[in-house]
Amino acid sequence: MTTEREERLLARVEDAFGVISVYEVDDYRFLEFGDAIEQSCTFTADPAWLEYDYTRAMLVGALCHTQPETALFLGLGAGTLTQACLKFLPLEDVEVIELRPDVPRLAMEYLGLDDDPRLYVRIGDAMQLLPSAEKTDLLFVDLYTDHGPGVAHLAWRFLEDCQKQLNPDGWLVINQWAGDDGKPLGAALLRGLYHRHYWELPVNEGNVIVLVPADLQQTLDLDALQARAEALAPRLGYSLQGLVRAIRPAS
Repeated sequence: MTTEREERLLARVEDAFGVISVYEVDDYRFLEFGDAIEQSCTFTADPAWLEYDYTRAMLVGALCHTQPETALFLGLGAGTLTQACLKFLPLEDVEVIELRPDVPRLAMEYLGLDDDPRLYVRIGDAMQLLPSAEKTDLLFVDLYTDHGPGVAHLAWRFLEDCQKQLNPDGWLVINQWAGDDGKPLGAALLRGLYHRHYWELPVNEGNVIVLVPADLQQTLDLDALQARAEALAPRLGYSLQGLVRAIRPAS
Protein backbone atom coordinates (compact mmCIF):
# COMPACT_ATOMS: atom_id res chain seq x y z
CA MET A 1 0.00 0.00 0.00
CA THR A 2 1.51 3.33 -1.07
CA THR A 3 0.90 6.62 0.66
CA GLU A 4 0.08 9.65 -1.48
CA ARG A 5 2.71 12.34 -0.93
CA GLU A 6 1.37 15.70 0.10
CA GLU A 7 2.48 18.43 -2.28
CA ARG A 8 2.45 22.02 -1.10
CA LEU A 9 2.80 25.03 -3.41
CA LEU A 10 5.23 27.55 -1.88
CA ALA A 11 5.55 30.04 -4.73
CA ARG A 12 4.28 30.65 -8.24
CA VAL A 13 5.36 33.46 -10.55
CA GLU A 14 4.79 34.20 -14.20
CA ASP A 15 7.32 35.99 -16.39
CA ALA A 16 7.82 36.58 -20.10
CA PHE A 17 8.89 32.93 -20.54
CA GLY A 18 6.06 31.24 -18.63
CA VAL A 19 5.37 29.97 -15.13
CA ILE A 20 7.90 29.14 -12.39
CA SER A 21 6.71 27.20 -9.35
CA VAL A 22 8.25 25.95 -6.13
CA TYR A 23 6.68 22.92 -4.43
CA GLU A 24 7.46 21.15 -1.20
CA VAL A 25 7.05 17.40 -0.72
CA ASP A 26 8.20 16.01 2.63
CA ASP A 27 11.88 16.96 3.04
CA TYR A 28 12.34 18.14 -0.55
CA ARG A 29 11.55 21.24 -2.53
CA PHE A 30 11.18 21.29 -6.31
CA LEU A 31 11.63 24.05 -8.86
CA GLU A 32 9.28 23.58 -11.81
CA PHE A 33 8.93 25.37 -15.12
CA GLY A 34 5.64 25.46 -17.01
CA ASP A 35 3.21 22.57 -16.58
CA ALA A 36 4.90 20.46 -13.87
CA ILE A 37 8.25 20.19 -15.69
CA GLU A 38 10.63 19.51 -12.82
CA GLN A 39 13.91 21.38 -13.15
CA SER A 40 15.61 20.88 -9.81
CA CYS A 41 15.28 19.15 -6.46
CA THR A 42 16.60 20.48 -3.16
CA PHE A 43 16.94 18.53 0.07
CA THR A 44 15.92 21.20 2.54
CA ALA A 45 18.19 19.99 5.36
CA ASP A 46 21.25 20.32 3.09
CA PRO A 47 20.90 22.46 -0.08
CA ALA A 48 24.33 21.26 -1.29
CA TRP A 49 23.10 17.63 -1.37
CA LEU A 50 22.85 16.40 -4.96
CA GLU A 51 19.80 14.18 -5.24
CA TYR A 52 19.96 13.33 -8.94
CA ASP A 53 22.61 11.39 -10.82
CA TYR A 54 22.92 14.04 -13.51
CA THR A 55 23.95 16.69 -10.96
CA ARG A 56 26.37 14.24 -9.33
CA ALA A 57 27.77 13.50 -12.79
CA MET A 58 28.29 17.24 -13.37
CA LEU A 59 30.18 17.35 -10.06
CA VAL A 60 32.35 14.51 -11.40
CA GLY A 61 33.02 16.81 -14.35
CA ALA A 62 34.20 19.48 -11.93
CA LEU A 63 36.59 16.98 -10.35
CA CYS A 64 38.32 16.54 -13.71
CA HIS A 65 40.18 19.73 -12.76
CA THR A 66 42.86 19.21 -10.13
CA GLN A 67 42.47 22.58 -8.36
CA PRO A 68 39.74 24.83 -9.81
CA GLU A 69 39.64 28.40 -8.55
CA THR A 70 36.90 29.80 -10.80
CA ALA A 71 33.61 28.49 -12.16
CA LEU A 72 30.93 29.80 -14.52
CA PHE A 73 27.41 28.37 -14.48
CA LEU A 74 25.16 28.97 -17.48
CA GLY A 75 21.72 28.28 -16.00
CA LEU A 76 21.13 28.22 -12.25
CA GLY A 77 18.00 26.15 -11.53
CA ALA A 78 17.63 25.65 -7.79
CA GLY A 79 21.36 26.22 -7.39
CA THR A 80 22.15 22.82 -5.85
CA LEU A 81 25.14 22.15 -8.11
CA THR A 82 26.41 25.68 -7.52
CA GLN A 83 26.04 25.13 -3.77
CA ALA A 84 27.87 21.79 -3.95
CA CYS A 85 30.75 23.28 -5.93
CA LEU A 86 31.06 26.19 -3.51
CA LYS A 87 31.05 23.77 -0.57
CA PHE A 88 33.34 21.01 -1.85
CA LEU A 89 35.74 22.68 -4.31
CA PRO A 90 38.50 25.25 -3.61
CA LEU A 91 36.69 27.94 -5.61
CA GLU A 92 37.47 31.61 -5.10
CA ASP A 93 35.13 33.16 -7.67
CA VAL A 94 31.84 31.81 -9.07
CA GLU A 95 29.72 33.50 -11.73
CA VAL A 96 26.18 32.48 -12.72
CA ILE A 97 24.33 33.67 -15.82
CA GLU A 98 20.59 33.04 -15.54
CA LEU A 99 17.96 34.13 -18.05
CA ARG A 100 15.04 34.57 -15.66
CA PRO A 101 15.39 37.05 -12.76
CA ASP A 102 12.89 35.20 -10.56
CA VAL A 103 14.97 32.00 -10.59
CA PRO A 104 17.83 33.23 -8.35
CA ARG A 105 15.35 35.08 -6.17
CA LEU A 106 13.29 31.92 -5.61
CA ALA A 107 16.44 29.84 -5.16
CA MET A 108 17.59 32.12 -2.34
CA GLU A 109 14.15 32.51 -0.77
CA TYR A 110 12.93 28.90 -0.89
CA LEU A 111 15.69 26.56 -2.08
CA GLY A 112 18.58 27.35 0.24
CA LEU A 113 20.91 29.11 -2.20
CA ASP A 114 23.41 30.84 0.06
CA ASP A 115 24.38 34.46 -0.57
CA ASP A 116 28.04 33.44 -0.64
CA PRO A 117 30.52 36.34 -1.08
CA ARG A 118 32.25 34.33 -3.83
CA LEU A 119 29.01 34.15 -5.85
CA TYR A 120 28.04 36.67 -8.54
CA VAL A 121 24.75 36.32 -10.45
CA ARG A 122 24.01 38.09 -13.75
CA ILE A 123 20.61 38.09 -15.41
CA GLY A 124 20.39 37.67 -19.17
CA ASP A 125 20.80 35.35 -22.15
CA ALA A 126 23.90 33.18 -21.75
CA MET A 127 24.55 33.24 -25.50
CA GLN A 128 24.75 37.04 -25.39
CA LEU A 129 26.55 37.46 -22.06
CA LEU A 130 29.18 34.72 -22.43
CA PRO A 131 31.73 36.99 -24.21
CA SER A 132 31.68 39.42 -21.27
CA ALA A 133 32.30 36.70 -18.67
CA GLU A 134 35.71 36.11 -17.12
CA LYS A 135 37.84 33.20 -18.31
CA THR A 136 37.22 30.23 -16.05
CA ASP A 137 38.56 26.87 -14.87
CA LEU A 138 35.11 25.22 -14.97
CA LEU A 139 32.17 26.06 -17.21
CA PHE A 140 28.79 24.35 -16.76
CA VAL A 141 26.11 24.46 -19.47
CA ASP A 142 22.63 23.52 -18.23
CA LEU A 143 20.20 25.69 -20.19
CA TYR A 144 16.82 23.96 -20.03
CA THR A 145 13.30 25.33 -20.47
CA ASP A 146 9.93 23.69 -19.93
CA HIS A 147 10.24 22.43 -23.53
CA GLY A 148 13.65 20.79 -23.12
CA PRO A 149 17.21 21.91 -23.89
CA GLY A 150 17.66 25.53 -24.92
CA VAL A 151 18.94 26.34 -28.42
CA ALA A 152 22.42 26.89 -26.97
CA HIS A 153 22.84 23.12 -26.56
CA LEU A 154 23.01 22.77 -30.35
CA ALA A 155 24.57 26.12 -31.28
CA TRP A 156 27.98 25.47 -32.87
CA ARG A 157 29.47 28.95 -32.37
CA PHE A 158 28.23 29.19 -28.79
CA LEU A 159 29.58 25.75 -27.80
CA GLU A 160 32.86 26.65 -29.49
CA ASP A 161 32.99 29.90 -27.52
CA CYS A 162 32.32 27.98 -24.28
CA GLN A 163 35.49 25.97 -24.82
CA LYS A 164 37.42 29.14 -25.67
CA GLN A 165 36.24 30.66 -22.38
CA LEU A 166 38.26 28.08 -20.44
CA ASN A 167 41.58 28.73 -18.80
CA PRO A 168 44.42 26.29 -19.62
CA ASP A 169 43.59 22.90 -18.03
CA GLY A 170 39.93 23.98 -17.74
CA TRP A 171 36.90 21.78 -18.29
CA LEU A 172 33.56 22.38 -19.99
CA VAL A 173 30.72 20.31 -18.51
CA ILE A 174 27.54 20.10 -20.63
CA ASN A 175 24.28 18.50 -19.53
CA GLN A 176 22.94 17.05 -22.80
CA TRP A 177 19.84 15.03 -23.41
CA ALA A 178 20.43 11.50 -24.69
CA GLY A 179 18.76 10.09 -27.78
CA ASP A 180 17.24 6.62 -28.07
CA ASP A 181 20.69 5.38 -29.10
CA GLY A 182 22.18 6.60 -25.81
CA LYS A 183 24.31 9.20 -27.57
CA PRO A 184 24.14 12.86 -26.54
CA LEU A 185 21.94 15.35 -28.33
CA GLY A 186 23.86 16.71 -31.32
CA ALA A 187 26.50 13.97 -31.17
CA ALA A 188 27.60 14.55 -34.78
CA LEU A 189 28.00 18.27 -34.10
CA LEU A 190 29.95 17.63 -30.90
CA ARG A 191 32.28 15.17 -32.63
CA GLY A 192 33.12 17.70 -35.33
CA LEU A 193 33.36 20.70 -33.03
CA TYR A 194 35.58 19.09 -30.41
CA HIS A 195 37.48 16.75 -32.79
CA ARG A 196 36.19 13.69 -30.86
CA HIS A 197 38.39 14.83 -27.98
CA TYR A 198 35.93 14.69 -25.10
CA TRP A 199 34.33 12.16 -22.76
CA GLU A 200 30.74 11.17 -22.04
CA LEU A 201 29.06 10.21 -18.79
CA PRO A 202 25.56 8.69 -19.28
CA VAL A 203 23.17 8.80 -16.31
CA ASN A 204 19.90 7.11 -15.35
CA GLU A 205 17.70 10.15 -15.93
CA GLY A 206 18.33 9.91 -19.67
CA ASN A 207 21.02 12.57 -19.89
CA VAL A 208 24.63 12.38 -21.02
CA ILE A 209 27.10 14.70 -19.34
CA VAL A 210 29.73 15.79 -21.86
CA LEU A 211 33.22 16.52 -20.48
CA VAL A 212 35.30 18.73 -22.78
CA PRO A 213 38.90 19.77 -22.02
CA ALA A 214 40.25 23.20 -22.92
CA ASP A 215 42.40 21.88 -25.78
CA LEU A 216 43.51 18.79 -27.68
CA GLN A 217 46.73 18.39 -25.67
CA GLN A 218 44.78 17.99 -22.43
CA THR A 219 43.60 14.55 -21.42
CA LEU A 220 41.52 13.00 -18.65
CA ASP A 221 43.45 11.16 -15.94
CA LEU A 222 40.82 8.66 -14.81
CA ASP A 223 42.95 7.27 -11.98
CA ALA A 224 43.47 10.73 -10.51
CA LEU A 225 39.77 11.50 -10.96
CA GLN A 226 38.86 8.28 -9.19
CA ALA A 227 41.17 9.20 -6.30
CA ARG A 228 39.68 12.70 -5.95
CA ALA A 229 36.14 11.26 -6.00
CA GLU A 230 37.06 8.68 -3.36
CA ALA A 231 38.65 11.30 -1.11
CA LEU A 232 35.55 13.50 -1.33
CA ALA A 233 33.00 10.74 -0.63
CA PRO A 234 33.02 11.04 3.20
CA ARG A 235 32.20 14.76 2.97
CA LEU A 236 29.56 14.24 0.26
CA GLY A 237 27.77 11.43 2.05
CA TYR A 238 27.58 9.36 -1.15
CA SER A 239 29.98 7.74 -3.61
CA LEU A 240 30.78 8.98 -7.12
CA GLN A 241 32.76 5.84 -8.02
CA GLY A 242 30.03 4.26 -10.14
CA LEU A 243 29.72 7.44 -12.19
CA VAL A 244 33.47 7.70 -12.70
CA ARG A 245 33.51 4.09 -13.93
CA ALA A 246 30.74 4.92 -16.45
CA ILE A 247 32.83 7.56 -18.24
CA ARG A 248 33.51 6.63 -21.86
CA PRO A 249 35.36 8.24 -24.80
CA ALA A 250 33.33 10.30 -27.25
CA SER A 251 30.91 8.06 -29.14
